[in-house]
Amino acid sequence: MNHTQMHTGYFITGTDTGVGKTVCTLALMAALKDQGLTVAGMKPVSAGCNQTAKGLRNDDAEQLLKASSIPFSYNTINPYAFKPAIAPHIAADQQGVEIQISHIHKQFDVLRAQVDRVIVEGAGGWLVPISSGQSLADVACALQLPVIMVVGMRIGCINHALLTYNHIQASGVNVAGWVANQVDNSMTALDENIHYLTQKIHAPLLATIYYTLAPQPDWALKHLDITRRTF
Repeated sequence: MNHTQMHTGYFITGTDTGVGKTVCTLALMAALKDQGLTVAGMKPVSAGCNQTAKGLRNDDAEQLLKASSIPFSYNTINPYAFKPAIAPHIAADQQGVEIQISHIHKQFDVLRAQVDRVIVEGAGGWLVPISSGQSLADVACALQLPVIMVVGMRIGCINHALLTYNHIQASGVNVAGWVANQVDNSMTALDENIHYLTQKIHAPLLATIYYTLAPQPDWALKHLDITRRTF
C-alpha cells in the first residue's frame, strides 16, 4: 500500500460523553467507503463492556469492527476494554492494568498497514485520563492523526466546544473539522450557536446533524460533507 498519502486516518473526539462520536465515526467510515477507500475503525480504550464467551466486548467497538473493510480481531480494534462504565484510568487501576500508548500504537499500525484510512474514536472528551499522567489527548498526539471534534449541541455547548478546540490546538495536532450534533431537541437558538462557533473554530464544519430520537449512522451520513476537505 502506498503510504505517501497525506494522512492515514482521523481521531474522533467529542465535547463530552454521549455527544454522538460513534454515530459520526460510522458515518465517516461509510462516506470514505463510498469514495472507494478501505477503512478500519478503532476504539483504543472502552469502559462499560459486556462479559461474553469471547471476553469483554464494547457495543461501540463492535459496531466499528463490523463496519471495517477487513475482519480484524476484536483486540486489535479495542486493545483496552473494561467492564465498569467509569473513567478509564479508574477502571484500569481497579483491574491492575496499565494502559500503554505504545501498545495502542502497535495495534493502530496493524490496522494502518492493511487499509487506506483508520478512524480512531476516543472515549468521552479530549482530556479523559487513561492513567495518572496521560489522557486520550496523548493517544491522539502519539498517533499523529488530525482530529475531528463532535460538538453536542445543547445549552452550554459553546463553552465546551471552545475549551475542547483550544486544548486540541494547544496539543499541536491539526483540527480537520467539526460536527454540530444536536443532542437536545429543546435547544433554542441552535443556528445562532452554530454560526458563532463557525466564527471561532478555524476548521470546516463537516456536518450539522439535527435531532432525531434514535440517531443512526445513515442519518448522520446524509448531513456529512467530506468534500469540505481532502479525505
